[in-house]
Amino acid sequence: MLRSGVITFKGNPMTLVGEEVNAGQPAPDFQAHAFEDGAMNSVTLADLKGKPTLISVVPSLDTGVCQTQTKKFNDELSALGDKVNAVTISLDLPFAMNRFCGAESIQNMRAVSDYQDRSFGQNWGMLIDELKILARGCFVVDADGKVVHAETVSEVTSEPDYGQALAALKGLVS
Repeated sequence: MLRSGVITFKGNPMTLVGEEVNAGQPAPDFQAHAFEDGAMNSVTLADLKGKPTLISVVPSLDTGVCQTQTKKFNDELSALGDKVNAVTISLDLPFAMNRFCGAESIQNMRAVSDYQDRSFGQNWGMLIDELKILARGCFVVDADGKVVHAETVSEVTSEPDYGQALAALKGLVS
């Protein structure tokens, strides 16, 4: 499924692949990868269940807005400790994501890459067809795997609404 007119990139209309994910629905499954502790690890939705989860979606950690988004969420999440899961996901290679997170002391988020089969991008409706990168957005999923907050940022070069995402996440922490 292709969805036109949902987002723009530098003012140019783009097409998203996949169905829109909305609050209230079960979170779609995916398989992505993280380079952690010297090994490539698979990351799926099942790995995130059991705790509320923030999924921060960025086009590339090699851009300023994506770096800002990742750093802001990382800083805000420090107060929640191990009560939540948090991932930043892009199509960047896992090694590059790991390098950025190490250099920037990103310790409260897992760097997860959808580079191999783009199952996150397609299943969550976040893959930009024309550019073959992920759109910008954020999702909050409860401990049982239900989406409680969904945002696809309409202009890819703009930041998400951090306050809404964090409020949704904090509302799930007991």
